[in-house]
Amino acid sequence: MASTIINDLTKEFKEAYGQNPRLIVSSPGRLDFLNTHQDYKGLPVVSIGVNLRSYTATAERDDDYCYVLSVNLKRERVEYKDVFKLTELELRSGKWFGNYLRAATKSLIEQGYKVKGFNVAILSEVPIGGGLGSSAAFTVSFLGALNEIFSLNLSRKEIAEVAYHAEHDIMGVPCGRLDQYGSVFGGVIKIETRPPYNIEELPFKQGVFIVLDSGIKHSTAEIHPKRQADINYGLELLLEMPDLPASLKKKLGRKYYEPKWEELSEEQILPYIERLPEKPRNRILFTIREHKSTELALEIMKGKIPSIETIVRILGEEWRENIEKSLRHHNPLLALIGTIMNQQHALLRDLYDLSLPELEKIRDSALEAGALGVKISGAGLGGSLIALAENVDVAKRVLEKGINTGAKRGWIVSIDVGLKRELLQL
Repeated sequence: MASTIINDLTKEFKEAYGQNPRLIVSSPGRLDFLNTHQDYKGLPVVSIGVNLRSYTATAERDDDYCYVLSVNLKRERVEYKDVFKLTELELRSGKWFGNYLRAATKSLIEQGYKVKGFNVAILSEVPIGGGLGSSAAFTVSFLGALNEIFSLNLSRKEIAEVAYHAEHDIMGVPCGRLDQYGSVFGGVIKIETRPPYNIEELPFKQGVFIVLDSGIKHSTAEIHPKRQADINYGLELLLEMPDLPASLKKKLGRKYYEPKWEELSEEQILPYIERLPEKPRNRILFTIREHKSTELALEIMKGKIPSIETIVRILGEEWRENIEKSLRHHNPLLALIGTIMNQQHALLRDLYDLSLPELEKIRDSALEAGALGVKISGAGLGGSLIALAENVDVAKRVLEKGINTGAKRGWIVSIDVGLKRELLQL
């Protein structure tokens, strides 16, 4: 599959620019595996790089003009070319695909990196708006190509930071660092989203993942700010409570990214958040509960299965039956991870209001087909669901059932490496 894409991209590049690309770089889409909607709060998240990739072909120019084309948009018969000058680098109005690359180039220049004009063509397998980090994969592969062609010597972490600065600060997208780091590093990783943004590669290689794309488009820029505003409102109300203990007050803040979330326990804060309106209360409860279940999952992924009472205490009494069933499974580790995925989906649905009836229908069918766990990936209110199956045969049933009950498309995916240079096939 990769060789076909590389051949197609090379052909499109030569047709557009009258030359072969000097190099092609690719980066993976990512599964927003665990602790969804937590990276912008400074909490660790778990990402999985998958073998749906974005490919960037490039060659340098002798001037300061930058030419970009999207093969995907060309095939859709919509405007697919962008041209900008390094000395006149501004974003275009509206949702213009070239803004990601303009912002990425601007991010490099702002941080002191020397680039010249270039010709670029991009072909991506990562579905746009599908909850798999398509914009980050698009941006990261582009930055990886510029890094190599101009010998910028950026580390993987530096590329992730440049990509984050481009999307978050220059474009104003209220994202965290999950997508950029997930695409740069690939594999199964825990990402610390507070400085110094450490990455831990996890030894989890079990199971088979299925991506079920609902076909319902969503926008991170329209979803994240509302949830963040709900948290901010709740924090303001908490800090105004005269009986709030000083010890608890020290752990809070007025903005969603300020609290020491990892130090907050539900038992400690519950008497106070119970007085809040429903939405801010639920958003704060979600943040605490999902983080605790992610900590549990990380322990299990490293091969350590706690006692049943410990698991029940973290996930909730309502999950006891599912936990007991998972522990009786012939692969209890994998089954428990599936249960945690289901618990986190329930939190995203019930406390963060991110599901839709169409998503629940697809999810129910995937579980009926044998998936151990199914959860929203990405911002929610559309996009993709990710499912975990114990083998390929089950994964095929899950994919078929999901498509038959509303998913527009889907893939059985494998864990894949991060940013890499591809072999040209000229």
